[in-house]
Amino acid sequence: MKFPLRSTALTLLVCFCHTNWIFGSAYNARPKLVVIIIIDQFRGDYLERYHDQFGEGGFRLLLDHGANFADCNYDYANTRTAPGHATLLTGAYSSGHGILANKWWDPQKKRSVTSVEDDGTKLIGMPGNATGASPHNLLADTLGDELKLATQGKARVFGIALKDRASILSTGFSSDGAYWTDHQTGWWITSTYYRSDLPKWAKDFNESKHTEKYLNKEWTDNDGNAWRTTVSAGATGKESSFYELVGPTPFANDYELEFARELVTNERLGSGPATDLLVIGLSGNDILGHHVGPDSPRMRSLALAMDRQLADFFNFLGHQLGLANVWIALSADHGIAPLPSVASSLHIPATNLSTDKMRAQMNQWLSSKLAPGHPAEYVKEFDYPLAWLDADAFAAVKMKEEDAERAVGEALKEAGLRDYYTRSQLAEGKVPNTEIGLKYEHSYSPLGGWYVMGVPVPYAVGGTGTDHTSPYTYDTHVPLAFYGIPFQAGTYRTHAEPVDLAVTLASLLGINAPTHAIGRVLTEALASSHRADNSSRPDMKGPRPAKPSERIQPVALIAQEDTQ
Repeated sequence: MKFPLRSTALTLLVCFCHTNWIFGSAYNARPKLVVIIIIDQFRGDYLERYHDQFGEGGFRLLLDHGANFADCNYDYANTRTAPGHATLLTGAYSSGHGILANKWWDPQKKRSVTSVEDDGTKLIGMPGNATGASPHNLLADTLGDELKLATQGKARVFGIALKDRASILSTGFSSDGAYWTDHQTGWWITSTYYRSDLPKWAKDFNESKHTEKYLNKEWTDNDGNAWRTTVSAGATGKESSFYELVGPTPFANDYELEFARELVTNERLGSGPATDLLVIGLSGNDILGHHVGPDSPRMRSLALAMDRQLADFFNFLGHQLGLANVWIALSADHGIAPLPSVASSLHIPATNLSTDKMRAQMNQWLSSKLAPGHPAEYVKEFDYPLAWLDADAFAAVKMKEEDAERAVGEALKEAGLRDYYTRSQLAEGKVPNTEIGLKYEHSYSPLGGWYVMGVPVPYAVGGTGTDHTSPYTYDTHVPLAFYGIPFQAGTYRTHAEPVDLAVTLASLLGINAPTHAIGRVLTEALASSHRADNSSRPDMKGPRPAKPSERIQPVALIAQEDTQ
């Protein structure tokens, strides 16, 4: 069969353009927009568990038409929201980016501080003069920062989430905006770190009272199950906040994605001369999951609702920009432990621990050892399984940091934890040459004064309900999936880590990886013109990875940066 010359030439041109297109270039807006979806508390096994119940265009856009890494685990122990979001976009663990936890004890201020609160800023978008927030605690830059540097500010970078730490730490220092919600009213706010006032479109969104359509509603799934109501408990004398009412329902994701559409449209994302970046942190899963656990039918219903919501949002992006012009990445900041009652019903040893009782027990034990008859609060803050010490209390009994932290570690073991790692020990890299040792080495941060990281017993949860605080797979296993022209569709069983996300996207965009990134480019999932053997993981071809004791310790570098 003969083809007309014109048709043949057109075919060759299309093939040539496609070959060039898949290489990508942030400098030439190829793609026009990168969208990263980070689901707060979404275990990696959910995608397989609910795969056959997902519809078209949501999760299955990435699972069936994108590259899905089924064995993606965090290689650290502090599986919290703030470290997770920082890790995904810096390509580093806490030993690189410095974010140890959601909050920590500040020895200078003599109080607990959050990972993002910044006395030098103010909140805007709500009445009052409240302290604002910024990424000032980050010790590494992010994918967004490198994108801004590479394009000399032409790329635009935004982050949104219900939680401030999720939107701020994932976008970095140079983002054009990070937006989160005031928990009481649900209004979208930011801080003076980013701008002096809300943009008009965000003001209009708030003043149009979009929050009201999500109140006084009943969450009912497609099977007719009525799971929750967003009717305020005002009749009891206590008004519930928007966060408490709407947060644990699918309406929270509807609200966030509605705001995301406004942002994409009004900021004209994807229309500039360079690639733009939007990071969306969907927070509702975490708010509900702590109460009902990962195996609840409510969590299934929430996941299926999210599937439909993502399908609608991806369809919106297709209409706005064309999906050929968009790359999408999906992951989560951490997993979640099963409810101890559920694990126990299967004869798996599990328990809920009272953190208040444990802290009191530790202080009582330490007082009896260090100053009998003179009780003191040696452990000032206890966010299971992390303990922050009162240096002044130990100074009164003439104990230096290293000895004090070892004493608290022994108190943690007396209270039921399996083992411990001290800040002093981690700072010097004195950890066992084991997988668990490396996870705690990666969890180190110079921020937060004196502290001890306890190693919990598997399936032991601090507080009621359930939580995510451990180095175990139920907390570390998260999704990692990509959609876009560069990615070869399929499910990949090679080991991957969340630190690989930023490095892979940076390489494909032709920009530098973030400053402290330790991930690898996931070449096995790239289209043929991208593939190369550059892995340094033991399950891929390439050089043997260094043992923990052979690695260059990041501590010295962090310490130098901290003094500059």
